[in-house]
Amino acid sequence: NPICEQPLLSCGKGAIEFQGKVSLGVRSSPYFFSTHIYMEARNETAKIIIKNGTMINNGFSVIAEHSSVEIGENCLIGYYVEIVDSNFHGVKIEERHSSHHESARPVIIESDVFIGSNVKIMKGVRISHGSVIANGSVVVKDIPPLVIAGGNPARVIRPI
Repeated sequence: NPICEQPLLSCGKGAIEFQGKVSLGVRSSPYFFSTHIYMEARNETAKIIIKNGTMINNGFSVIAEHSSVEIGENCLIGYYVEIVDSNFHGVKIEERHSSHHESARPVIIESDVFIGSNVKIMKGVRISHGSVIANGSVVVKDIPPLVIAGGNPARVIRPI
């Protein structure tokens, strides 16, 4: 069971798993009263795993539509972070109202990662051990271990 400091809406046909002590929401942080945490494992094949020691701030949103989102141990996640494993629909007009399993890609956030506020992490991304993602970044490709990355799209700024 996670430690919930903020309301949690969890839904979907898939699995949401908390491994060990996971903290959701922070009383002494912005948006405590005006947001909630949203977790959706949308389809039967979808899975969200959050591991021991991870702390998630207010307004967090994660959707695993067809594959998975895994967050490692001892991660710090800022407010208004959004993580998705899918585009949710096609770009062509005839594909805009359908979702395809084959277009989803797992997201893996390894242990000891620090994700700043207002970050978007898109499908198929791996953020490696100990890295930092700067506020407001959009992560669309893998991030190596022990670096600071930021921007839109996020790129490595420097090693830690």
